Amino acid sequence: MEKEINVLSLFDGISILQLALQQSDISVNNYYASEIDKNCIKVTRHHFPNTIQLGDVRDLDGHSLPDIDLMAFGSPCQNLSSLRKNRQGLDSEDSGLFFEALRLLQEVRPRYFLMENVGSMSKHDRRVITGLLGVEPIRINSSLVGPALRDRCYWTNIKGITVPVDRNVQLKDVIDSGYVDRTKSNAIITKNVPHTKSGLVRYLSKGIGQVVFHDRDFAELPKRDKLDRIQSMGEDEAKLLFRLFTIRELERLQGYPTGYVGGILKKTPSHHAIGNGFTLETIKHILSFADFGP
Repeated sequence: MEKEINVLSLFDGISILQLALQQSDISVNNYYASEIDKNCIKVTRHHFPNTIQLGDVRDLDGHSLPDIDLMAFGSPCQNLSSLRKNRQGLDSEDSGLFFEALRLLQEVRPRYFLMENVGSMSKHDRRVITGLLGVEPIRINSSLVGPALRDRCYWTNIKGITVPVDRNVQLKDVIDSGYVDRTKSNAIITKNVPHTKSGLVRYLSKGIGQVVFHDRDFAELPKRDKLDRIQSMGEDEAKLLFRLFTIRELERLQGYPTGYVGGILKKTPSHHAIGNGFTLETIKHILSFADFGP
């Protein structure tokens, strides 16, 4: 019989790690969370009121914690991602919080650790993280287990992890109505395009945001043809072509239960919370290889 484990989650967000543990039938004794975003903490407290909130990662003393069975973290990725111009990588203030996580990892010395970050980081930053953690990353795109493109590196001392089998979940499977023009959603879901003509052009030109078209024939047109048609349209006519994803649809992109975020937060903070969270099914896949027995 597996024991009840102690967990330390840094940059905990909306506690998708805790949800993954629950859905994997892994019993938790104490769940310690370090998070400073009030909206994220609100979601966590709603679903997991027994969570022990520790505050800012920079203020934590790992020596003060009991034995930790699992420590997980994914330091802010904005300055590591190739999507940011002039990214500063690990030298930035936000992504540099990795070094605070590293300090705590050395203080806590957990049985298992798991770190997640963007697959598009520079080779230099990946080499630095790999050298400091002492394990090679496993690269998993969550499009294998869901409808969203989400390329991530996972560093962990959990043994034997394999890349999940493709479940062939398509974007069309998670929308409530309308038509989409791709099989998987774009990678970015922290923000969406505005419901304007320029927003639609941005979506088609740069692949940023999520869009649902009202007309199947228009959705199936090649991108260049779509842009040519939109060019001659007025603002109101262009807006009639599409709608934005609902919060419920964004939750499905990440594999979250309906209302997990949207039932608690308003639209804009919901977008940020969902986009910055772990992909639930990917974390459950990784946890399935851990042995928390005595």
